[in-house]
Amino acid sequence: MNPVTVPSVTRLRDAVADARFDSHAEAQNEARDIVAQLDDYILPRLSNVDAPLLAVVGGSTGSGKSTLVNAIVGREVTVPGVIRPTTRRPVLVTHPDDEAWFRSDNVLAGLTSDIQVTATDAVHPGLALVDAPDFDSIEERNREVASQLLAAADLWVFATTPTRYADQLVWNFLHDAAGRDLEVVVILNRMDTDAAASVPDDLRRMMAEAGLTDATLFTVADAGHIDGRLATDAVSDIRGYLEHLAVDAASRREVAARTVAGAVGKLTSRVEALAAERDRLEELESQLSAGLDAIYDDAARHVIDATSDGKLLRHEVLQRWQDIVGTSDFSKTIECWYAQATSRIGSFLTGKPAPMREVEVEIEDGLHAVLIDSAESAAARSWSYLGGSAPLLRAAADPTLAQAAPGVSERASQVVREWQAQLVETIQNTAGDKRKQARIISLGLNVVTVALMLVVFASTAGLTGGELAIAGGSAVLAQRLLETVFGEENVRRMAAQAREDLAARTEAFLESERTRFDAVTEPLVAGTRAAELRDAVESI
Repeated sequence: MNPVTVPSVTRLRDAVADARFDSHAEAQNEARDIVAQLDDYILPRLSNVDAPLLAVVGGSTGSGKSTLVNAIVGREVTVPGVIRPTTRRPVLVTHPDDEAWFRSDNVLAGLTSDIQVTATDAVHPGLALVDAPDFDSIEERNREVASQLLAAADLWVFATTPTRYADQLVWNFLHDAAGRDLEVVVILNRMDTDAAASVPDDLRRMMAEAGLTDATLFTVADAGHIDGRLATDAVSDIRGYLEHLAVDAASRREVAARTVAGAVGKLTSRVEALAAERDRLEELESQLSAGLDAIYDDAARHVIDATSDGKLLRHEVLQRWQDIVGTSDFSKTIECWYAQATSRIGSFLTGKPAPMREVEVEIEDGLHAVLIDSAESAAARSWSYLGGSAPLLRAAADPTLAQAAPGVSERASQVVREWQAQLVETIQNTAGDKRKQARIISLGLNVVTVALMLVVFASTAGLTGGELAIAGGSAVLAQRLLETVFGEENVRRMAAQAREDLAARTEAFLESERTRFDAVTEPLVAGTRAAELRDAVESI
């Protein structure tokens, strides 16, 4: 591990602060607690290793913490009592010379509104005592503050009693202290004669098993009912221990350096666990996105298939077209057929344009319907897929995602209009010489456009000519008409280009529908990624 520096720890702090675990409350709370410890203790301590030590006196309900703090200080600085929980607001007792340090935003930044700071010259400069709330308090906020204070401590002073010393909750905190290489003092309070015969030895055994061999154990005799303050003599050895730390700068610096190094070491393993959770969320996002992409890709293929195998061209559409161009004797020359077709079509253009428009509208409506059906089907499938793969995410998602987005009909109409406009542009760009232009003018641009749509919708992958006989003679008539104007190769190219353009517009239309689900999946990968968390840890 590299030397621990303020910049590297700040980088870690910012990475954790920006990490999001919206679907995992426990991980989000863990990230919040890590940031709080960095802000409240680690960064301030790294910035000033010679700052006064913070000794947090913690313990379970009824362990006598407040009474012990008053006795150690020699004054009543916190209020003991029989009503539980007694300590509702933590009391920090410090020397006046050190008061500014604990009132600044540089330390205990997340707890300034929760702590009562009391300055007294009864405490030596260099050391502050905090009477913390019970860490088994019935009030959740008390428990949270107690845990946050313990995370910000240079020194833990645990108060317990012969009847509570083996409580599992006590040992959860003590095991955490051992993992941080923290300076720990355990006070066995209210020790009567019977308990003195066995409890201290048993407690030392448990401390050794927990890796707290170097922890200091003090016992305080049971003083019975106390009307006033516990006698100072009862805690003289504890007071002496703490005063030695306060006045000995070298010892104080050693404790601070060891504690902050242990805290950082423990923190990195916690961040690694967060990175593993980020891995899981990122993998989930990848799987969900791939599944949603597949659904909408399938919807796009459905549109292409429906517009390439002749199914979109209903019988009445083809019949109307056939009625317009008629049937010709294909054994005659193409030019002869072209003249006949021109004569028939020209009569509709000059006197009866409605049938041509009916064909055009029928084709437009068919394409419009296919686009909307694909969008609705993809939305329904995606909603079902989301519920099967990540039900918690779907539960928090907008239920309107189960349907295509509002305004889908108008957007589908726009796709059709823009595609048709591109067809017209393709036709005009292909009609380069005057002869072709004259034929288009003679037939009418809308007739040529409808003919190209028929060829596109009755072909597969742009194949035309004699390679396919599809959609009956009506599509063949449209194809022959176009070939007469443009030539077979040009018709092949125009049809292929039109199909590619339709496919691209369809994909863009469905992609706009697909992106609505990003509101569900993107939060999974928002903020700091797993790799960034690990890089920040490696920089420590």
